Amino acid sequence: MASVKFDNVTKKFGDFVAVADVNLEIRDKEFLVLLGPSGCGKTTTMRMVAGLEEPTSGDIYIDSDRINDVLPKYRDVAMVFQSYALYPHLTVEDNIGYPLKIRKVPPDEYKRRILEVARRVELDTMLKRLPKELSGGQRQRVALARAIVRTPRVFLMDEPLSNLDAKLRTQMRAELKHLQHELQVTTIYVTHDQIEAMTLAHRVAVMNRGVIEQLGTPREIYNDPRTLFVAGFIGSPSMNLIPGEAKDGVFASAGLRVEGAGHVNVRLAVLGVRPEDVHVAGPEDKDINLVAPIYSVELTGENTLVNLQLGGQLLTLRADKNFAGAIDQRVGVRIAEDRMFLFDAETEQRVDFQPDS
Repeated sequence: MASVKFDNVTKKFGDFVAVADVNLEIRDKEFLVLLGPSGCGKTTTMRMVAGLEEPTSGDIYIDSDRINDVLPKYRDVAMVFQSYALYPHLTVEDNIGYPLKIRKVPPDEYKRRILEVARRVELDTMLKRLPKELSGGQRQRVALARAIVRTPRVFLMDEPLSNLDAKLRTQMRAELKHLQHELQVTTIYVTHDQIEAMTLAHRVAVMNRGVIEQLGTPREIYNDPRTLFVAGFIGSPSMNLIPGEAKDGVFASAGLRVEGAGHVNVRLAVLGVRPEDVHVAGPEDKDINLVAPIYSVELTGENTLVNLQLGGQLLTLRADKNFAGAIDQRVGVRIAEDRMFLFDAETEQRVDFQPDS
């Protein structure tokens, strides 16, 4: 298969910098997700691999081949789009086989490869249907099969699950992950959905304003965010980010006091803590960090999300599914100090705690 490398790649549209000096190596057979909000540069980054955009500066390699000047049709990559881009007048079989037809694959091999791929994505009984006779999930499978049948060096997937409903997205995520494991093809997957990134990727590149802010495994990105943006973007519900001040290792803000930051001093600080690391306690309990009224309670099934009013913002925590607090009820809160993060609000970088000597 193939590795993909970006070497100081920048892409500008006029004066606008869409991708800024990206250095990234995607390993052979790796499933790498480019994750970020709209306009962050993730799709532009992928389109440069496909040859649909040219880098303004820098070099892109597939294996040892520099591909900047290689025409898209010679790059041996296959792309799956957000829109299925199926030919409405062609059957499932003809849609899947179109790349083979263009390459003038012999008839026997043509039939064999289509049937083999159709079986992989469970479409072998629907080969004579037209796209209008298929569900959204089935159409997405046709688009995937059309990419797979080429056996390319690299798969490029641009938000392929965005048009599916929640249940189908969950099913297709599992199918995609299993399929990539079976095929062992290097895959670059673009999404704004952090759940897709966390469940599918070997590694995630979190992009913001054209820059890769952090690259790591889903576990590393979740448990060890290096910037304020990454901390707030990853997680559902997202990390609590509370502005305040850290002085001599004590963070204080709007009735909240948290110790455990060693000797850190940050005038404009942001405390980050995930909802599962905030715990309900009695308002009279010892060692609580604050007492606050309940703003809302949301039962999700496996647990309960409790939103507390903290100054002018909400503090979200996960409680037991049987939690039965009432709106405006005052409860104590205990924060797991070994699972909190501190960020400098001006640089947006994480501040590592200095342990007590």
